[in-house]
Amino acid sequence: MSPEMSPSQGFNQLRRIESSKIFQSVVIAIIILSALTIGAKTYDLPVWAEQSLILTDNAITLFFLVEILFRFAACPNKRKFLLDGWNLFDTIVVIGSLIPLDNSEAVLLGRLLRVFRVLRLVSVVPELRQLINALLKAIPRMGYIALLMFIIFYIYAAMGAIFFAEVDQELWGDVAISMLTLFRVATFEDWTDVMYATMEQYPMSWLYYLTFIFLTAFVFLNMMIGAILEVMGEEQNAQQAQKAHDERDEIVKQLHAVQRKLDELSQRLER
Repeated sequence: MSPEMSPSQGFNQLRRIESSKIFQSVVIAIIILSALTIGAKTYDLPVWAEQSLILTDNAITLFFLVEILFRFAACPNKRKFLLDGWNLFDTIVVIGSLIPLDNSEAVLLGRLLRVFRVLRLVSVVPELRQLINALLKAIPRMGYIALLMFIIFYIYAAMGAIFFAEVDQELWGDVAISMLTLFRVATFEDWTDVMYATMEQYPMSWLYYLTFIFLTAFVFLNMMIGAILEVMGEEQNAQQAQKAHDERDEIVKQLHAVQRKLDELSQRLER
């Protein structure tokens, strides 16, 4: 056996390091340190502390550059790496962090991209990435629920503008203002003050508020949560199916490798 490492062995070594828990933990720790550094810069600090933060920020930027290059080198399919949305986001953030902050025209963009480095925690932690993917896939279903909620808001706003405009023009003057008032009611922001003001002239108006709160705060909110949970369940099932498929492929490859070795051994014995 040659003491020199073959290219395939070196690539496998990179893959093992990239997928190891230690490597992932170090990346997460650096991302958290980056977040703390960004937060510390918002305070008035001594000159020596500001200089230390600048050095720390430069070191973090260099680490992220080396880390993204390492992940690119460890990826077997370079094209797939660049087409992946999370990898593309990480690459843009890392490259953007290289913008020098002494350039006055680019200082805002550079600071903004440094803030976005905190979001890399989502791309590094698989569980957070799964949650975001499920949320994005649930948006079409949530859109129909939001449309139905808008219809209910509009109906109740029109009713409020018709019946309660004379009570308080600032809250029920027209449909637009009424919708804003209903949003305040839906978020429970001093909604009882609004209700009691209308109940002085319309004692049964509490039915208006209670039915609206029941629809928005309970029915539609649970529908939103149900849509997200359904997509998350589908995502989890798909990941489990993909994992089982990959395990079967790995077993088949191992069986083929054993079969080849047995064939080679039988050929040697025949000779």
